[in-house]
Amino acid sequence: MNGTMAASSHRIMLGPLVAAIDQGTSSTRFLVFNSKTAELLSHHQVEIKQSFPKEGWVEEDPKEILQSVYECMERTCEKLTQLNIDISNIKAIGVTNQRETTLVWDKETGEPLYNAIVWLDLRTQSTVERLINKTPGRNKNHLKHKTGLPISTYFSAVKLRWLMDNVDEVHQAVVSHRAMFGTVDSWLIWCLTGGKSGGVHCTDVTNASRTMLFNIHTMDWDPELCKYFGIPMEILPRVRSSSEIYGLMKSGALSGIPISGCLGDQSAALVGQMCFQDGQAKNTYGTGCFLLRNTGVKPVMSEHGLLTTVAYKLGRDKPACYALEGSVAIAGAVVRWLQDNLGIIGSSEELEKLAASVGTSYGCYFVPAFSGLYAPYWEPIAQWSNFGAFEPPCFLESFAKMANNSKELKQWEPVLNKNRTTALGAAMAAGAAEGVSVWSLNPEDLSEVTSEKFEPQINPEESEFRYARWKKAVEKSMNWETMEPVCNGNGETSIFSSVPLGFYIIGSMLMLIGAKYLTGHRFLKHRICIGFSTTYESDPDRI
Repeated sequence: MNGTMAASSHRIMLGPLVAAIDQGTSSTRFLVFNSKTAELLSHHQVEIKQSFPKEGWVEEDPKEILQSVYECMERTCEKLTQLNIDISNIKAIGVTNQRETTLVWDKETGEPLYNAIVWLDLRTQSTVERLINKTPGRNKNHLKHKTGLPISTYFSAVKLRWLMDNVDEVHQAVVSHRAMFGTVDSWLIWCLTGGKSGGVHCTDVTNASRTMLFNIHTMDWDPELCKYFGIPMEILPRVRSSSEIYGLMKSGALSGIPISGCLGDQSAALVGQMCFQDGQAKNTYGTGCFLLRNTGVKPVMSEHGLLTTVAYKLGRDKPACYALEGSVAIAGAVVRWLQDNLGIIGSSEELEKLAASVGTSYGCYFVPAFSGLYAPYWEPIAQWSNFGAFEPPCFLESFAKMANNSKELKQWEPVLNKNRTTALGAAMAAGAAEGVSVWSLNPEDLSEVTSEKFEPQINPEESEFRYARWKKAVEKSMNWETMEPVCNGNGETSIFSSVPLGFYIIGSMLMLIGAKYLTGHRFLKHRICIGFSTTYESDPDRI
């Protein structure tokens, strides 16, 4: 039953309502839930434009992000009114957001000092290399004992460092004590609670744990980490729990309603799936793909390339819970790229039909390393590769190692409606906050929530076989930037002196010509590598 029909048929039974702002990489949504049943009553969605000033750069306009939130809120309130639902029943608002995306703004004018640098962005590679070079043994895991993270372009601290080094407006604002740093949640909460006229500058523990400036053991900003990155602590937001009243809405139809929940999107999905027990896990497919496993109140450090992150802290006096995370940078973004840049499909539904019609990939794999490779490789210079056809990037390698010794990972919980669980998690945190208390986080109290169960369609042997081949494809996508040139018989460098490389380049040309012939569009400025994997053996010790 869709949200409109549900609201029409049950409006007399509606209890307190809780709303959520879901600000993702490609769109913003505002959703309103019944706090007693978790029923989605209404929502509105607005797409967010991304800009690509240079190869590897990904930016978004902070003002557009904020405006999209206001638009979604207003449109949703209009829809609720049309359904005869009183918006005064909305008792709290939660915020969930794309993580690691970095903003700096002027606290006196309220103006952004640069575009938001999106988590996918690769411009900080030279910054990362410089930081790693000053660590003992050039170890990218040098800070992992405090942060749970490798030094990578992915996280906010290196983006902030780049802004301070390369954008004069940011540098001057920092020097003159006017700069405020935040991830998207901080920017939104500050603006929505008053902005330059008393806005609350805060973040929650889940977003803070993705900056590389946060100590996941002390649960606060770490002076040594800030010194390592050369970042003044005064520009950082105050760290709060994921479920407490941060401030009140100061404008619009929902003015006066408390903002009382805040979770990074992947943590919000973990909460929305009600994975509150050690061993429970969720996997979410969006722009990227992220698998989080709840590890309880003690952080677990991975030896296989997983991140250790704060899962949630659902109250000021509640303990923090942690998670292990496997991250894939590009998942759904591939579909958008195929549609918008290659023009070979008209919609995501069309791709789904095409993929379903094939039956088998015949040993062909697509490695979408547009933003490098995340878990478990953390390889920033991998190039995207097309090994003949399309095979979804569904393997989170490090979890395969864990799954061999963990029954929990084989006992997946039923999956809630995939389109709402992230926002639902933020709404749950907001509704359960002290001073609001209209939402129970006890799974038994949500007996009316619908769920859907998925079962594996292939046997373990076939899964292992495909996984081994996938690993080979991934290995072929790495180190293209560092390949040695080949010389011909005259001592001159020739790309065609190497048969495999010549095959790759000829294949690339043919693919370009074919794509242009079929679509009339040109490829993005990405390298294309075409080849076939001929060895399929698996080495489990390398997982």
